[in-house]
Amino acid sequence: MAGTNLLTPSDIRELSNELGIRPTKTLGQNFVGDGGTVRKIVSHAGVVESDQVLEIGPGLGSLTLALLEAGAYVSAVEIDPKLATALPQTVGARHDRPERFAVAQFDALKIVDNELAVPPALESIAPTHLVANLPYNVAVPAILTALEAIPTLQVVDVMVQLEVAERLAAQPGSKVYGVPSAKVAWYAEATRGPLIGRGVFWPVPNVDSALVRLDRRPVPTADRERVFAVIDAAFAQRRKTLRQSLGNWAGSPKQAEEILRAAGVDPTLRGERLTIDDFVAIAKAGEEALGS
Repeated sequence: MAGTNLLTPSDIRELSNELGIRPTKTLGQNFVGDGGTVRKIVSHAGVVESDQVLEIGPGLGSLTLALLEAGAYVSAVEIDPKLATALPQTVGARHDRPERFAVAQFDALKIVDNELAVPPALESIAPTHLVANLPYNVAVPAILTALEAIPTLQVVDVMVQLEVAERLAAQPGSKVYGVPSAKVAWYAEATRGPLIGRGVFWPVPNVDSALVRLDRRPVPTADRERVFAVIDAAFAQRRKTLRQSLGNWAGSPKQAEEILRAAGVDPTLRGERLTIDDFVAIAKAGEEALGS
């Protein structure tokens, strides 16, 4: 491990005061000031020496320093310009290999691979890991955006609100299985990790958090937009059978039933029972029946 001085709760408050930062709910700013927690995240993600890591929303740098401590190269994306400007100084003061870090200031929901900041020690960046403490209100779109934009990502390991973690990792048949669960399954196998108590954050949130890990799977051989349209339609009217909920998408409930039967899916089921492979089969059958 490289020499690193992780942030403590008092460090978090001191840095916030120095920068004039008042954590906002809008940006989901709850900073972690516990070394054990950030090291747990790094370990759960399986980050080791020389891994290339993308971090979304590094904030004051708590998790960033733990990733650098593990020997990773870290490319960070931070939406807050004040935080993005301060991060290199924080890293330089607390880590003995600051050249392994770089930060770009922009919205991670608009991320594309050529926007990632490249640490000076690297010629280019091809992240294999996304590791982050994500606000609940942007967690799902941020994850889906990164997985689509950066095909080199093999592991996504994030700390999110407990409810979000459970939805991301939910399996077909679960009460919380829905659009996020199915769309994430297009890219990866999701597993919920350890619970993280609210007391490690400042300010303290009203909910607990949890880790969730996504391991990249082969992308299905189908048109993603068509499949995602089927997923959206299937869960738009959650209590209705697929014959009814896919009626508008297919043109009519009768046409939906014909497509479902062609896909080998029972029209009387609800969306919450389907795997990603089922949604792929429906999209393909729909393409044949409906054309473009």
